[in-house]
Amino acid sequence: MVDVVPEDYGSATLASGASKGQADPARAPDATVRSVAAAAQLACVLEVSSEKPGNVTPSHDFHDMTYEDMVRSAIALGPELVRECGVGETVLAVVRATRRVATANTNLGIALLLAPLAKAALGAGPLREGLAATLRALDVADARHAYAAIRLAGAGGLRERVEHDVRSEPAIGLRDAMAAAAERDSIASEYVTDYALTFETGVPALAAALGDGLGAREAIVEAHLRLLAAAPDTLIARKRGADAAAQVSARAREVLAAGGVRSAAGREALQRFDASLRSPDNALNPGTTADLVTAAIFVALVEGMV
Repeated sequence: MVDVVPEDYGSATLASGASKGQADPARAPDATVRSVAAAAQLACVLEVSSEKPGNVTPSHDFHDMTYEDMVRSAIALGPELVRECGVGETVLAVVRATRRVATANTNLGIALLLAPLAKAALGAGPLREGLAATLRALDVADARHAYAAIRLAGAGGLRERVEHDVRSEPAIGLRDAMAAAAERDSIASEYVTDYALTFETGVPALAAALGDGLGAREAIVEAHLRLLAAAPDTLIARKRGADAAAQVSARAREVLAAGGVRSAAGREALQRFDASLRSPDNALNPGTTADLVTAAIFVALVEGMV
């Protein structure tokens, strides 16, 4: 059985007075804890329910991962994010909970991104300031638990051993370990830039699309395209190489130039783009970008934009 947080699920947007800084879940009001958990669940469900090119969606399953797997994983994630423990332990708890409801690696990247954000949202003060404090406080124990989570999830594209390899015992804190991987992994880069892609590309793109009257799912697709256009997907780079990732980003820019979700020509270009990313091995799945989209949606929910 998965613990669910149903009471506030319909009101995942947090009130402007809710605490939003460095986390201490034990001190956060129960309503805030429930709202943060629900915001995380809703962010995951909205992300996977939007027809983003190359990803699992309601109309596209992968051979080893279904839309239903993603929804079950979204529900499982919420309660784990608000437990009273460190970031690394939280990531590991999410992966363990996910493994009980899905056999594939559905949300490791999401767990790595949302764990610090959730801790910050449970504290006091502006969200990004709380996030920065949370990230600066990460230590070797956080790295140890995060490494265990990555191994348990069976993350793809990790065949080659690198400095501070997750198959080794960590000797440095989690943020420092992420800094060593930042050039080859966008999620790692977020840890050392206080989530620059999330806050400076993803959230503004989502806010602009919603402000222009797009529906939530269309706005999410547009945010996905803008993130992909801005930063080559590092999951694709690990699986197919940097050139392939750069080509996918160039195609995303072409779709946006054609109008994206905002015009008939753009939607036709989007359909062609989606088809070009789908193959039996899913090696062109922009999965890291999808994780960044989820983080942006979570921030938008916490900040009352959605």
